[in-house]
Amino acid sequence: MHCHRIASAVALALGVAAHRAHAQTPTVSVGGVIYTHFGYQLDTDTTLAVPGHRNNIDVSRSYITVNGKSGTVTARITADVDGRRAASNQQTFRLKYAFLSYAPDGFPVSFKLGAIPTPFIEWDEAMWGYRMQGTVALDRNSYLTSSDFGFGVDGSWLKERINFQSGIYNGEGYNNAPGDQYKDVAARASFRLAGTDDSSRIGGLRVTGFALFGTRTGGGTRQRLLAMLSYKTKALTVAAQVAETRDSLAATAPDVAGRVVSAYVTWGVPKSKVRVLARVDLVDPDVDSEPSTPSLSAGRQARVIAGVSYELTPNVRVLADADLNSLRHGSPSAAFTATRQTLFFHAEYRF
Repeated sequence: MHCHRIASAVALALGVAAHRAHAQTPTVSVGGVIYTHFGYQLDTDTTLAVPGHRNNIDVSRSYITVNGKSGTVTARITADVDGRRAASNQQTFRLKYAFLSYAPDGFPVSFKLGAIPTPFIEWDEAMWGYRMQGTVALDRNSYLTSSDFGFGVDGSWLKERINFQSGIYNGEGYNNAPGDQYKDVAARASFRLAGTDDSSRIGGLRVTGFALFGTRTGGGTRQRLLAMLSYKTKALTVAAQVAETRDSLAATAPDVAGRVVSAYVTWGVPKSKVRVLARVDLVDPDVDSEPSTPSLSAGRQARVIAGVSYELTPNVRVLADADLNSLRHGSPSAAFTATRQTLFFHAEYRF
């Protein structure tokens, strides 16, 4: 009788396990996004064989994403094709995201391992909403990367009133080889102070803080501290952020303090699919000194972006904008002069 009961219990357990395995058959979805553009440079490019206004049609970025889900475990793989040409004059194909995520049932925290999103850039891009125009300020100026190899913890509480993301990362970014024994630790926390008609994780009046502390490969400081205030409704987005940076390229090199200020606004014209946007990025790589001659490594830069977008379909948007960059004390080279002021026509297609 005892053996019979044990056999029955084992059979029942195997049946339950088989039922769960069948119920958790992985589901797979595939999607992607294409960013293409036409750019016309306002300044004469004297580096051309025949000096003139360089203009080209190009694909700035394209992504293919595969998502898989099996119960409480999900996986994501994103291939990134970078429109910037490599030394061989070919576009660069990279693995941007490749990670497993575990989200226990009824638990507000999930865990990620692999090539994972870093805490702030994806958040900032979602708030700005116009990745097709280009990267956000901290990414564009190489202070942060959007993906890195690491272990992350994400969480949200009180219906996204509190949103949190943190992780330990190699620190070299997804587009570089892993470094040595040094790692970066980064975290972002966002608190919704007041609600709006946008109930998403980035909606409402929010205050966001971000910090990164790390050491470069071979030694050297890498530190980022940021504060951000944002207000987002379905029609209006307003955000401003200030980041303090500290870097040294080697263990024996002195730290250099920098500052990045970025502010942007997007507004949807009522009863239309038109949206107006504007952004200002102020970058000072070295706040303790100001060169008397043009310098990309130490001089202050100011970038102004302004444009109008139109939603052709829920999956397709177009954007006409001006991207104007200036460097204190003028231009250090003909190449910088030729590329600093550009008129763009962008298109974004998601599938």
